[in-house]
Amino acid sequence: MDEIKEAREAFDHIAEYESQARQQFDTNIAFAMMEEQWPEAVRRQRELDGRPCLTINRLAVLGRQVVNDARQNKPGIIVSPSDDNADPETAEIFSGLIRNIEASSNAEVAYDTALEQAVFGGFGYFRINTAYTSDDTFEQDIVIERISNALSVYGDCDSTAADSSDWNVAFVTDNISKTEFEKRFKGADPVDWEDDAWRDVGSPWRDGDQVMIAEWWKREEVKRSIVLLSDGQVMDAADYAAQKDLFDAIGLEVTAERDVKSHKVIQRLMSGAEELSKVEWAGKYIPIIPVYGTEVNYRGKRYWRSLTQGAMDAQRMFNYWRTAATELVALAPKAPFIGPKGAFVTDAPKWASANTQSHAFIEYDGGTPPQRQAFAGVPAGAVQEALNAADDIKATVGIFDAGVGARSNETSGVAIRQRQLESDVSTFHFIDNLSRAIRHAGRVLIDLIPQVYSVPRVVRILGIDGTPDMARVNEPVTEQVRDPETGQVQEISKIYDLGAGKYDCVVKAGPSFSTQREEAATQMIELIRAYPDAAPLIGDLLAKSLDWPGADEIAERMEMMLPPQLRGEGAEGAPAGPPQEEVAAMMQQMQTQLQALATENEQLKAQYELKAQEIQVKRFDAETKRIQAMKPPPLPKEVGGFA
Repeated sequence: MDEIKEAREAFDHIAEYESQARQQFDTNIAFAMMEEQWPEAVRRQRELDGRPCLTINRLAVLGRQVVNDARQNKPGIIVSPSDDNADPETAEIFSGLIRNIEASSNAEVAYDTALEQAVFGGFGYFRINTAYTSDDTFEQDIVIERISNALSVYGDCDSTAADSSDWNVAFVTDNISKTEFEKRFKGADPVDWEDDAWRDVGSPWRDGDQVMIAEWWKREEVKRSIVLLSDGQVMDAADYAAQKDLFDAIGLEVTAERDVKSHKVIQRLMSGAEELSKVEWAGKYIPIIPVYGTEVNYRGKRYWRSLTQGAMDAQRMFNYWRTAATELVALAPKAPFIGPKGAFVTDAPKWASANTQSHAFIEYDGGTPPQRQAFAGVPAGAVQEALNAADDIKATVGIFDAGVGARSNETSGVAIRQRQLESDVSTFHFIDNLSRAIRHAGRVLIDLIPQVYSVPRVVRILGIDGTPDMARVNEPVTEQVRDPETGQVQEISKIYDLGAGKYDCVVKAGPSFSTQREEAATQMIELIRAYPDAAPLIGDLLAKSLDWPGADEIAERMEMMLPPQLRGEGAEGAPAGPPQEEVAAMMQQMQTQLQALATENEQLKAQYELKAQEIQVKRFDAETKRIQAMKPPPLPKEVGGFA
């Protein structure tokens, strides 16, 4: 019961701290995505009066502009060695394994969901978990899962790190039916994990047939001893003690020992009455990854604001003025016919339906024909206020017309791109916060991978272009390598030990590999147009970059047409690799010719502009002479009356 009490106190503390942020999240999502943009009292009164409440949601499009921009520029995790015991090739295995984890678990769905919640609500989450590879094995894989309901997570409110890597406590709640509860936890008491703060924010909460359970994640600081062996190897004191006889046999002894701080993470699944399960997590981080919106530290308390939160009033004004303009036009009376008394006796039925039906002719009585009153027109004031509100929305969010593809007065592609960049810069902190979250996820994965993939096994890795490959880890492997000096093939033995050394990661955001390949193909085609002699040298690379069936086969055939040095094969017994001096000279020659072509292009452009100005001057001179020739001669003074 002490653990239940501790968990409840921690949960109550977080729920009270986050109550305002969670309420604002619910309001933001309802406003921007569920289009609940009219105050309830106003909407109810207008419905009673039979008046319209139009909702023209401009915020959803602006928010998706940021989310979809991030989808087109996926952050990628790149692992690099960070100490002498780490291996660059093992770092490549780490990177490829992480890419495989992301691909096999649809991590991009988890990233996109978390970012979308951060953009529209202020914060979102995804998580890292482990699962058995298949039903008939004990091997486990790491998976990245999305958290569809951000309000189900209660994070450490005492955290100060920007990416919340210092979380020491977290809760993830879930509602399940009593039937499911009894099936999963036989003999457990179905007592709900009750909390008023949870129910107050409008999130799912239990009814008569629901039971709320909670994952309680707790990270504690622990101490462990490490030893330094005489050969420079550092290891845990417990591992050394277990293998002391072996180290004594090979003559290794301890030269130093010290205590270090580490962390232990415990996951408990709890109902309102008892602990349902307990697992000691393999890593040292709580594997719940937050993605934040705009962070504000106000009076020592952290708040998270969505992209659309500041534009709510402008959106309400836009809805009101568009509704007012529509209402004024819809309720305006039809333009009537005005005429003297008795003018509408003849064809009276036609005159009565003149505003609703089209008649070939209508007769009237009297001399003066009836006149239709002019339409008052669209209410200009309401329309102008709606336009002002629309501008306020764009200014508040920071996304302007060019950012959503609207045409403006720019004519060059560079100017249009610069206008689009203004919108990207104003909202870039959302994408940058996603990159921070994915980098923290990378650190969690690097810490977790040696624990999950700790035994010799074959793992699938993915290249940066998505090409799959298999790698054998944690055991010696033999590879054939060509000696660069003699050209002879040698066999070497190496081991990709995922538990040796320290590694760190960076996140690189940019277009997907397919987009980069298409861009590379376009640039290579432009290079060949400017310098046709380069076609035989880079033709195989261009074919590889083209995305159509048979491109790889064509690339292989074109590669066979290259000289042996450029194919990387070399002559018999000669070292492989292209002649660097020749390649450098060719590249220098190509660069010189490209510069010459650019200079010639600028000269031709200047000549064209000068010629265009001359033509314009001649055209203006000819038009002036034509007007003068058509001008009539002056009249005599007596005719003009000025004699």
